[in-house]
Amino acid sequence: MSTCVFIQIRCKPGTTYKVAEDIAFLEIHSELYSTSGDFDLMMKLYIPDTEDVGKFINDNLLMIAGIERSLTTMTYKVF
Repeated sequence: MSTCVFIQIRCKPGTTYKVAEDIAFLEIHSELYSTSGDFDLMMKLYIPDTEDVGKFINDNLLMIAGIERSLTTMTYKVF
């Protein structure tokens, strides 16, 4: 099984396309979108249940140059 999370990403000015390319190159996401509003990108990611969510995101995403801030939303099956 895996945990589905949505991560909103704010990029430093002028780096959004490069950040998106770097994320795509890693092939860790299920979906990746450009968005309007407070954040520039939104990705859907499935993290294996054997992994710590925070550590996985830190080790596999937040080391990308140009990421200024992220907001992770966890999902839970409720019905």
